[in-house]
Amino acid sequence: MNRLLRDPLALIGLALVLAAILAAIFAPVLTSADPYDNDLASAMQPPGPDHMLGADDQGRDMIVRLLYGLRLTLLMGAAAVGIGGGIGTTLGLVAAFYRRLDTLIMRIMDVLLSFPAILFGLAIAAIFGPGTTAVILALSVATIPLAARIVRATATVEMQRDYIEAARAVGMGDNRLILRHLLPNCLSALFVWATLRFGQVILLGSALSFIGLGAQPPTAELGAMAAQGRTFLFFAPHIAVVPSIAIFLVVLAFNVLGDALRDALDPRLRV
Repeated sequence: MNRLLRDPLALIGLALVLAAILAAIFAPVLTSADPYDNDLASAMQPPGPDHMLGADDQGRDMIVRLLYGLRLTLLMGAAAVGIGGGIGTTLGLVAAFYRRLDTLIMRIMDVLLSFPAILFGLAIAAIFGPGTTAVILALSVATIPLAARIVRATATVEMQRDYIEAARAVGMGDNRLILRHLLPNCLSALFVWATLRFGQVILLGSALSFIGLGAQPPTAELGAMAAQGRTFLFFAPHIAVVPSIAIFLVVLAFNVLGDALRDALDPRLRV
């Protein structure tokens, strides 16, 4: 932790992540405006006193849209990492603990890894239709093999430790051994991976929304807002630039924080 607190980039990343999360959670408190109220008199108004970051093509304030768009974007990222990470963690632990299932589980994970997230998005959107559900499902499926490989690698190392043999010697059951000893010792690696993956998922989710597979207009979501603004890029660039910068900053913040956590938690880098 001291190593993390001494890293200025880590502190900046942590501050940006916390600011984004708090802004998303308290969006209704920070502004009383409705992100879907139209004001055609202010349509495409550039940044100024009335609208600090400008207004979109329907006259909706960009700051308000940004706050609610950030909320949905982070929610999709959290859902994808939570669902995919949870399933992947379970499969990784099972593969490491029950070696007879290792080959089967990891070969299935290899198959999933061979498909890009956008292809999953296309397939799921064809079944359920485009929307946030399709994006969350696609990103969750794409996240499962990554989590499984990380957890399986870490758990395989832990399985060689003496405490595993000691726990087995005293008759500890498999479920208790996995939950009380194996899983807790995988959490550091898993937490670092989840932080880095969160940024990747936000970028992928925004890309899926940008090409029309995610949130549909007029829903406030950063990728969809950037896609909406590309039509007006030459005479109202702020409509696309503002959400694009927000995506860039959030992804950068999570990546910087994830790198710092990895350095802080890696025992080979401790002094």
